[in-house]
Amino acid sequence: MANTALGQTVKHVVVLGIDGLSVPGFVRAKKPNIDQLLANGSHTLNAKTVFPTVSSPSWSSIICGAPPSHHQVWSNDWKRTELAGKTYCGQAVGEQFPTIFKVLRAQYPQADIATFYHWDGFGRLLEDSVCTTKQTCKDETETAVRAAAYIRARKPLFTFLQLDHVDHAGHEYKWDSELYVASVNKTDSLVGLVMEAVRQAGLERETVFLFVSDHGGIEKKHGGTTPAEVDVPWLIAGAGIRRGHVLTGAVDSYDTASTVAYLLGCPVPTCWTGRVITEALAAPGQSQGGSKR
Repeated sequence: MANTALGQTVKHVVVLGIDGLSVPGFVRAKKPNIDQLLANGSHTLNAKTVFPTVSSPSWSSIICGAPPSHHQVWSNDWKRTELAGKTYCGQAVGEQFPTIFKVLRAQYPQADIATFYHWDGFGRLLEDSVCTTKQTCKDETETAVRAAAYIRARKPLFTFLQLDHVDHAGHEYKWDSELYVASVNKTDSLVGLVMEAVRQAGLERETVFLFVSDHGGIEKKHGGTTPAEVDVPWLIAGAGIRRGHVLTGAVDSYDTASTVAYLLGCPVPTCWTGRVITEALAAPGQSQGGSKR
């Protein structure tokens, strides 16, 4: 359950998915834990999400390694009944476009694969029976606390968190308002809980963190094509990743799934269009993973 091509073993990946996180909000926030990931990883503040810039198409793209033109989730009104009579990627009729969860399950049938999400609509975007545990949580704190406890107890191969409170703050108070930035500050404390759980589980030097957002926002909305809605932060840190590096190449949100598949030694499905962000990978011996001491 690892990719040793990086010069060291990657045995675990944790995706920290923050709904509605804008670049200005990310920059303005007080975020010591995320700053630690920035110092120990590679990032861009110019990653591009997909259009339309709404949650279901955007999260589907992140986990499906392809934009909506391929997975065909176009709005938050999408229902699984829309799969009837359709085929994707040479699969059986009615099966949805393959997610990173399905790819990992096919490669590692016995692996522990976990997802914890605050927005209950996230769960319908991935296949049934591909996760060891799939938990809807009442709020962002419960999401992080449950995920942290699970990591300590089970040491899963892959953990995916979806936190929704930043998006809520944007809709209620306006994107990049003081209260919106305060919600990003809280995100940092929740990220810290998960990072500490990885340390307590003894997985720090074998884990990669990926920090992603599905879209930004403008005023009290999103869904359009402005830079405030399309541009999102994208950060990767940990075992085998270049430290303190600002990515210069293009990054699309749907590159996330392909990069996770590569890190964990899985073949990338031919129907995925996302790329592995190889610029973020350290040459053997350049990165020790984990935190600087």
